[in-house]
Amino acid sequence: MIQFHYSLAPNPMKVALLLEELGLPYEAHPVDTRKGQQFDPAFARLNPNNKVPVIVDDGTVVFDSNAILLYLSDKTGRFGLADRGALLSWLMFIASGVGPYAGQYVHFSRFAPEPKEYAVTRYRFEAKRHFGILDAHLAGREWMGGDAYSILDMALWGWARMVPFVFANDGEWTDLPNVKRVFDSIEARPAAARAAALKDRHAFKTEFDDEARRHMFRHTLQPAG
Repeated sequence: MIQFHYSLAPNPMKVALLLEELGLPYEAHPVDTRKGQQFDPAFARLNPNNKVPVIVDDGTVVFDSNAILLYLSDKTGRFGLADRGALLSWLMFIASGVGPYAGQYVHFSRFAPEPKEYAVTRYRFEAKRHFGILDAHLAGREWMGGDAYSILDMALWGWARMVPFVFANDGEWTDLPNVKRVFDSIEARPAAARAAALKDRHAFKTEFDDEARRHMFRHTLQPAG
C-alpha cells in the first residue's frame, strides 16, 4: 500500500486528488509543517528537502508533487496525454512558475517585514502573469490537454484552490474565467470531494504563531553576514 505523507497545502492536495481518481489504496500520514514535523529525521530521510508531499510505494520513494503525479500516471497508464511534450512542458510550467510565484506573492504580501513594496509588486505581477498564461491556454479547450482530463488539470487544481487566498482583495477570479471553469469542473468530481475530506482525517495546527514562523521561515534564524 502507498504511504502518502501530506499536508493540506496545494502541492500535497494535487497528489491526493490523483490517488483518489486512481482509486489506489493508500495510508495518509500527516506532516504538520507549522509544528516543524517536516524536519523530523525520519521524514528527512524520505525527502532531504524537508517538504511534502512524499509517497513510498513498495520501497520506492518519490518526492516533489509533480514528480509523484508523473510516477503514478506512468505506473497506472492513466491520466497522461498522448502528447508527452505538452504534458511535460505544462507540468513543469506549473511546478516552476505558478506555484513558486504565487507562494512568494503570499509570503511578501502577508508575512514579510517592511520594506517590501518592490517584492510585493514583482511577485504579484509574476503570479498574475503565470495564471494568465494558463487562462489563455484554456480558452477554447475543455482541459489543459484538450479533450482529455489529465494530471495537468490536477496540478492546476492544487493551485487554483488557492486563488481566492492568493489574490484576496485583488480581483480573485476576475481575470481567470477559464481557470475558474476548469476548477469548478474538477471540484464537482467525487474524487475532489474525497481529496478535500482529508482535512477531516487529521488535525493540523492552524495558528501562525512564533513556533510556526520559526519552522516556516527558517532563514530568519540564520545569523546575518
